[in-house]
Amino acid sequence: MLKNEIGALILRVTLGAIFFIHGVVKFQGGIENTAGWFESLGLPGATAYGVALLEIIGGILLIIGLATRLVAALFALLMIGATVKVKLAIGLLGNGQMAGYELDLAFLAIAVYLVINGSKLFSLSKLIFHRDSTNTKAI
Repeated sequence: MLKNEIGALILRVTLGAIFFIHGVVKFQGGIENTAGWFESLGLPGATAYGVALLEIIGGILLIIGLATRLVAALFALLMIGATVKVKLAIGLLGNGQMAGYELDLAFLAIAVYLVINGSKLFSLSKLIFHRDSTNTKAI
């Protein structure tokens, strides 16, 4: 049981850190550039701000273990959207100019794992709510 929790912790913190960094880079590289790229894909430019904020805030929440399942579900949806809208046409391994969707699939798999299993080891949720994040009470 402890081995599973250690594995979930590694996945949670790693996914959180990667998304956090991606969100920060969107702002550092000029969020307006990202917004323009989103518009070139047929998406509203404001979507770039929402995605970047989700990546930053969601990344922090995953790292500290707060709302893990909710954030992981949002990241899973984000990965599905990115794969379908951008990467699917490029192929699994890319086209030589742009990466494929192999990494997106790995992030999706990690996010889905966290949605299903949660991650309570060293989580703020467990500290605050004093309960196992995998237990639910019947109403």
